[in-house]
Amino acid sequence: MHLAFALWLTAVLSVPVLALNVTSWGQKAIDSGVVLRNLNALATRHAYQRFNGRCNRKNVKVRKEWRNLSKSERRDYIKAFKCLLNSPSSLPVGQVPGAVSAFDDFTYLHLNVTPYIPYIHFSGLFLPWHRYYIHGFEKSLQKCGYKGSLPYWNHGLDVNNLLVSPIFDGSDTSLGGNGDPFPHGDSGFTYPGFTQVNIIPAGPNGRGGGCVTTGPIAGMQTHLGPVGLPIYGEPGNRTRAANILADNRRCLKRDLSEGLGRKFATLRNTTDLILQSKNIFEFQTTLEGDPRYHPGRLGIHSAGHFMIGGDPGSDMYISPGEPVFWLHHGQIDRLWWIWQNLDFENRQGVFGTHTILNQPPSANVTTNETISIGPTMPDVQINKLMDTVSGSQFCYVYE
Repeated sequence: MHLAFALWLTAVLSVPVLALNVTSWGQKAIDSGVVLRNLNALATRHAYQRFNGRCNRKNVKVRKEWRNLSKSERRDYIKAFKCLLNSPSSLPVGQVPGAVSAFDDFTYLHLNVTPYIPYIHFSGLFLPWHRYYIHGFEKSLQKCGYKGSLPYWNHGLDVNNLLVSPIFDGSDTSLGGNGDPFPHGDSGFTYPGFTQVNIIPAGPNGRGGGCVTTGPIAGMQTHLGPVGLPIYGEPGNRTRAANILADNRRCLKRDLSEGLGRKFATLRNTTDLILQSKNIFEFQTTLEGDPRYHPGRLGIHSAGHFMIGGDPGSDMYISPGEPVFWLHHGQIDRLWWIWQNLDFENRQGVFGTHTILNQPPSANVTTNETISIGPTMPDVQINKLMDTVSGSQFCYVYE
């Protein structure tokens, strides 16, 4: 066990539960992230009480925020990421011409289920499907020699200035910088069955929108899609390739913008989500910004995607082709994990049907059902994805 982790774990397990009671904290502690850190610590304490032998203190993986990784750890992650970019696809030859690499395989797996049944957004599959999905990505990184765990991105730390974030600053330990400046207006989208256009603000002063040309992934190409890419200057309109599975090679683009993050993904937003959600219905509909229950509020999930923007980052079908997608969904899983572990026995359910926004109407998802992601990952029952430390699938916590 690494010394730093051992010291952190000792501190967490030695803090009395009453000391972690957040009800006495004020808004300053919430806005600064103090309360969220304490909630994470309490969730960790609860999780560690469920070790089952197979997963224990010696082998548990600890997922950390990107800026809490050492520079050496960041470089190791980037090296493994590039390994996936340079490794061949494992899909049947000719089935998906745009799946050029092992990394593209993951984009295809997401695309393959997003527009069809089963739906994985605004449905009962959203949280467990993505938990299992990013776990598969983590395993692939480890096959490329990565010894660490999948990091996450705490959006609230960057809502004031994405350009100086260690994730986006374009340094050799970042995941690339903003896109090159490209004059453009706002874009936007509508939910199926809804007419309201949700505006995606362009980066301030048109500072991004073009190809990513700085940092370790400078010049990275994306291949699949676009499928539903919002068009700059035409809010509500999207573009789609003639053949979304073809090798539609183009540069990775970004349009970093803090606007939606300041509204929906602050440290207060994330903390309130955990503290105020009494059940999975409240938690998930708030997290996703379900328009049936929270009209006009995008939620942390969508806000995080559109803080990155660009192509494929703002295309919900192929957004895993954006390198920071994985850190973003690490944070989404972390928030669910914290919320679950604060009252674990009573937070084992899912909310929603099998179709996006229940369109067309379908049966509710149950935890006894099986999730199928694709040929590179075995099917698994949802109830085996609820616990990250005592189940048969996982052995990780969040720091």
